[in-house]
Amino acid sequence: MRLNLDSLQNTLAWENYRMPHYDVAEMAARTKAAPTWLHFGAGNIFRAFPAVLAQRMLTAGLTDTGVICCEAYDEELIDRCYKAYDNLSVAVTLYSDGSLKKEVVGSVAEALKLTADYDRVAEIFAAPTLQMVSFTITEKAYPLRDNAKNLYPDVAADMANGPAHTVSLIGRIVSLCLHRMHTCGQPIALVSMDNCQNNSMRLRWSMMEIAYAWKSAGQIDEEELNYLSDKVAFPLTMIDKITPHPDAQIAKRLMDDGLEGMMPFETARGTVAAPFVNTEQPQYLLMEDNFPLGHPPLEQLGIIFTRSDIVLKAAMMKACTCLNPNDTTLAVYGCLLGYTKISDEMNDPDLVNLITRMTELEAMPMVSDPGVLDPHEYLHEALAVRYPNPFMPDTPQRITTDSSQKLAIRFGVTLQGYYDSTLPKYRVCKLKYLPLALAGWLRYLLGVDDNGEPFELSPDPNLSMLKKHLEGITLGVEKVTEEQLYPILSSKPIFGVNLYEVGVADKVTDYFRELIAGKGAVRQTLHKYCGE
Repeated sequence: MRLNLDSLQNTLAWENYRMPHYDVAEMAARTKAAPTWLHFGAGNIFRAFPAVLAQRMLTAGLTDTGVICCEAYDEELIDRCYKAYDNLSVAVTLYSDGSLKKEVVGSVAEALKLTADYDRVAEIFAAPTLQMVSFTITEKAYPLRDNAKNLYPDVAADMANGPAHTVSLIGRIVSLCLHRMHTCGQPIALVSMDNCQNNSMRLRWSMMEIAYAWKSAGQIDEEELNYLSDKVAFPLTMIDKITPHPDAQIAKRLMDDGLEGMMPFETARGTVAAPFVNTEQPQYLLMEDNFPLGHPPLEQLGIIFTRSDIVLKAAMMKACTCLNPNDTTLAVYGCLLGYTKISDEMNDPDLVNLITRMTELEAMPMVSDPGVLDPHEYLHEALAVRYPNPFMPDTPQRITTDSSQKLAIRFGVTLQGYYDSTLPKYRVCKLKYLPLALAGWLRYLLGVDDNGEPFELSPDPNLSMLKKHLEGITLGVEKVTEEQLYPILSSKPIFGVNLYEVGVADKVTDYFRELIAGKGAVRQTLHKYCGE
């Protein structure tokens, strides 16, 4: 049995699946004629979350149009995950008790490639019915410059050549918005759903930098610049739903149901994908209520539309306190201790004590409480439900990717809060577990596990620089000098603060020395400070 529109007619074959309760072909035709929602980024998180939200609205009769997706980075996904299956996919929700919920998702009306289908994308942008364009393109897609502050070549070419000849994704989005201005003239909301701070504003900053370059060069006029500045809205969002790579064990479960071709594959660009996605049940989406043409009725599904400051507080709660710091801590220590699943780490008392005490005792006093979500309930769900779920195939090795670009928000905000506090009980010198997490990251950078065996470090744009500073530091080395660690521990771009200035560098250094004392030192140090 193949996943396609024809097979959906055989309802008995799909008895264990939740199915689209609407005519998929008719929905697709209506959406193509009058699109309301376009999404960039055709990866796993889109199919597990926004596409399922669109399906819920269709099933409830809240809307009669679906969502159109467009891929700009790895266009192979469109052929292999969408067109090969009539734009259908299977969303598998993994519960901690071992049960699965399997759903055929049919809400994707079109799946487009930005290069080959650019004219069609331009038609969609010109549609007066279009209310929002959303993005899950990862935080790497928003910057215009590399780490040396040089413009990427495609961005530089866009700035030089103007809106008619764009090649970068951000440049093309600016150009498409101008096309909308000159066709229907309607405003539009561009909504980043990526898991990064100030997500939609990052998109705006990059777009306007290109726009101002065009204006300075005389390639667009004042009216066009004003449209981009005043008629394009950028609602902030906070999104949270763990969606790891598709797992081969889940593929086998689907194939046991009779489905063909479910095994995950890797594209030429390194994306791991499959005709299905596997994900957890908990999910959160808060959106700033800033949609000039309205939005699909997502509030009927529990999506929270609110003020920008509340969205920012929720994002800070997640990124700085209740979830992301624990992600990094479990990831780096998991690599050092030989774990390959986050859920397995939750059976390690030392690690559970480390993240629990770090968040409850140290980070929570500085939490940004959004009001609409309870930080304590959110943290409890993460520790008791999300991380221990053995059927969530997330790995420490994946999470450690780009860690040097995540530490500033995940730990620096809390450190700054302690540094700024006037209360004696909140002094940086009293922190114990947060410095241990940072020391674990330094120990991870040596690329040697607690048994003295080398392992491959996950990709990170700062890896070569960091390894250079740590040259000569090995297990059992008797002395680690401040001169070696100072360039790292003083780096505000890495930590968000200078660890020496806020008064935590010495403790991180002391922990680091304990962690590199020899084989088994990681476990000994963890148990010393986090044991019962």
